[in-house]
Amino acid sequence: MRSHYTDPTFQHLYQWNLFDTLLLIPYFLVMIVLAFYGVHRYQLVWLYYRHRKNATHAPAQLFRELPRVTIQLPIFNEQYVIDRLIEACCKLDYPQDRLEIQLLDDSTDETQQVAAGIVERYRAAGHPIVHMHRTNRYGYKAGALDAGLNTATGEFVAIFDADFVPPTDWLMDVIHHFADPRVGMVQTRWTHLNRDYSFLTQVEAILLDGHFVLEHGGRSRAGVFFNFNGTAGMWRRVAIEEAGGWQHDTLTEDTDLSYRAQLKGWQFRYLQHVECPAELPIEMTAFKTQQARWAKGLIQTSKKILPVVWRSDAPLRTKIEAVYHLTANLSYPLMVVLSVLLMPAMIIRFYQGWLQMLLIDFPLMMMSTFSISSFYLVSQKELYPRTWYKTVIYLPFLMALGIGLTITNTRAVLEALFGIQSAFKRTPKYRVEKRGETSKAALKYRKRLGIVPWVELIIGCYFALTVYYAIVNENYFTIPFLLLFVLGYWYTGLLSLLQGRLDRWRGGANLDESSPKPFPVGV
Repeated sequence: MRSHYTDPTFQHLYQWNLFDTLLLIPYFLVMIVLAFYGVHRYQLVWLYYRHRKNATHAPAQLFRELPRVTIQLPIFNEQYVIDRLIEACCKLDYPQDRLEIQLLDDSTDETQQVAAGIVERYRAAGHPIVHMHRTNRYGYKAGALDAGLNTATGEFVAIFDADFVPPTDWLMDVIHHFADPRVGMVQTRWTHLNRDYSFLTQVEAILLDGHFVLEHGGRSRAGVFFNFNGTAGMWRRVAIEEAGGWQHDTLTEDTDLSYRAQLKGWQFRYLQHVECPAELPIEMTAFKTQQARWAKGLIQTSKKILPVVWRSDAPLRTKIEAVYHLTANLSYPLMVVLSVLLMPAMIIRFYQGWLQMLLIDFPLMMMSTFSISSFYLVSQKELYPRTWYKTVIYLPFLMALGIGLTITNTRAVLEALFGIQSAFKRTPKYRVEKRGETSKAALKYRKRLGIVPWVELIIGCYFALTVYYAIVNENYFTIPFLLLFVLGYWYTGLLSLLQGRLDRWRGGANLDESSPKPFPVGV
């Protein structure tokens, strides 16, 4: 300690130069922007508690006579979960003469025959369900929902994705909030059927809990714009129509419609106490597909919607929150820039003196990273007040997983920024809930691996060298931060490769994404 941190022999020998300046300016700009997004997480926690009294619980008034409701179930090549979905929807506690269920089927494999058989069986039992199969995927999910609205008879429209299992009282818990004529949409909280399936699903569950508790909770309580999540929610049909209907020019048609509807003056409600269980992706490649679609879609929506938001009469705080919400995924390409500059910046900052790194670099890193752990700890404390502390062991892996998604999500964000269009790649549903369960769906619907996992492993090695450099030069303050990068890139890369290769070695996995039969993969 004395020789390396208090010996002034070489003090003031470092001379500032142009090269260091040109390198450190973008380094600090990236760090500052990431720190702003980190501080925003603290703000969401503050909004959540500051406006606790505004949380929505029981509806202010009830319908004297229950209105007609249409339930839309958009599916695509999901034969292993549709029977569970249809059974749950047919068990919903609601008068059958005021209910209509549409199975919106865009499938290209035998799911359409399986779905038709299940629908026919429930129709014969007296349930008001219809099977609507399209021969093309025009507009993808948005196109299917829009096509269903053309024949829907309900004044209100509930939507469930294929992997959801709404409880029997879900409709009755939600519908009466629409007795207020100002309400255009009601969103309920996702829970997780297979939370305990693996370490990965545990981390995914914590990520989603943070979104549904603090992002939705904070925004809805503060009265700023928040979004419908594409499923486990209900719309007033008039609100959809007045907002311009379902549009498919972004991959997050749910967020797009949400902002357009709120700009029209419709109010949204978020019911944190009403749960709707669903299935989490059990494979890293499936999780990456889901996250990349959301990342690209939100940036597409920001390009489309933010100019309209800023021209609107919405309050300034609503506009600022919309910017944070819709542009948050820009942090992924910024993380790539940071990854490139980190080691050179460490070398330069080391020669400038460790005290400057401690006073400048370290606080910025803490604002960017520590806010993540506190954000998700608070969400777990709200949901599980007696056991929330057990979440601590998952936090390093949660932060590492976010870093490991950088390559996949950066590509998605850049495609959105440069206007590169892509298909709606749905997340495979495998119908596994307990540890040790396997599914034939994993062999049929797995996405092709590509080169990305290998790139992640190489970047992880680069950061391992950075850790070595930090140790050799006794730059101990940065080592925990750097280890998150190593763990994140190696974890996502190795898990992607192992989950794909094991089934290939067993034989039977169709990894050709372009194969037209018998089962399209990763679409």
